[in-house]
Amino acid sequence: MAVLKAFKGLRPPKEIAKRLASRPYDVLNSEEARAEAKGNEHSLLHIIKPEIDLPPKVDVHAPEVYEKAVENFSTFRDKGWLVQDPEESLYIYAQTMYGKTQYGIVGCAAVDDYLNGVIKKHELTRPDKEEDRMKHVRINNANMEPVFFSFPAVKELDEIIDKFVAENNPEYDFVADDGVGHHFWVIKDKGIIKIITELFDKIPYTYVADGHHRTAAAALVGKEKKENNPNHTGKEEYNYFLAVHFPDNQLTIIDYNRVVKDLNGLTKEEFLEKLNKSFDVEKKGTDIYKPEKLHEFSMYLEGEWYSMIAKPGTYDDNDPIGVLDVTILSQHVLDEILGIKDLRRDQRIDFVGGIRGLGELKKRVDSGEMKVAFALYPVSMKQLINIADTGNIMPPKTTWFEPKLRSGLVVHLLD
Repeated sequence: MAVLKAFKGLRPPKEIAKRLASRPYDVLNSEEARAEAKGNEHSLLHIIKPEIDLPPKVDVHAPEVYEKAVENFSTFRDKGWLVQDPEESLYIYAQTMYGKTQYGIVGCAAVDDYLNGVIKKHELTRPDKEEDRMKHVRINNANMEPVFFSFPAVKELDEIIDKFVAENNPEYDFVADDGVGHHFWVIKDKGIIKIITELFDKIPYTYVADGHHRTAAAALVGKEKKENNPNHTGKEEYNYFLAVHFPDNQLTIIDYNRVVKDLNGLTKEEFLEKLNKSFDVEKKGTDIYKPEKLHEFSMYLEGEWYSMIAKPGTYDDNDPIGVLDVTILSQHVLDEILGIKDLRRDQRIDFVGGIRGLGELKKRVDSGEMKVAFALYPVSMKQLINIADTGNIMPPKTTWFEPKLRSGLVVHLLD
């Protein structure tokens, strides 16, 4: 059963919360982070992307980058920009985008739950990315950023959260520059904390929605600390890591699309002819065309949009992986026609989160950077949970969750 633990969070004062809270480390590169934090000494990017305070030529994995993170973290605490709560608490973190609000419970998940499969994942992780975040957690002795979890919705939990939110003012309440609202409450009442954690204890599994590398890194550092502590009791803070848990019925997955640099030596006509083997292809004109249902794709090629409907036999609705549109596209287009075998390493393909819109696909093709773009119908939460429950792994770059969590509203110390 899933563990949810209250903890003494490290948080910013109200007056600087909006300035301190930042986008996650992995959704912007160093140049973007440097621009975003310019003129804002409070931004958490100084800790989670510390290379922005070093010369641009410095390798982002150089020792001085991690050392800079420690220095900046210490500065934030010394200046009172991050202050630890005096008592163990749970927190509510709500986000509002396009008029819809989702409510997450912030608490610590258990390292053992991750290692034992109570926390289920649906993506593979890359060792180099794991090691980068492990170094960051180790050297700061803290989970600076939460991971994004989901769980099967529980009516009693919804009622508790709804009641608490209705009766209490948020600690933080602001709209970020991207238009997303962020609302944050602190639950100090030991009785409410006890009820919530006991209800969580009845939940058989939780699911990594976003942040697989951060989850793996946090769990592996906790495991290391356990193995290196001869006096380990199991109650140490390093046995837990920071997570925001959202009910599955409140989350929305948006599309995650693909752009490819060339047609693998084929002419446009040859490429379209090969597509006809597995898809019913129809020209849609110059206006952006978005897929409207499962197994339908849209393609942008040489200034025109096409719909592509997968033919029977190209997918298996009884197979958790075989039913996915990313599987259909990967097998019958990217692999068989375009010769892209390894989505993780092939430099001819790139991925575009649906939050950027299909206009971004058109832009990258029209610029000449890419030759063809494919838009997919989004994966559902039901599909994600089914894949995780059956022990399967989604193809790379399948899910894109929005809105992203802001980092810095609360930090978890490992001692």
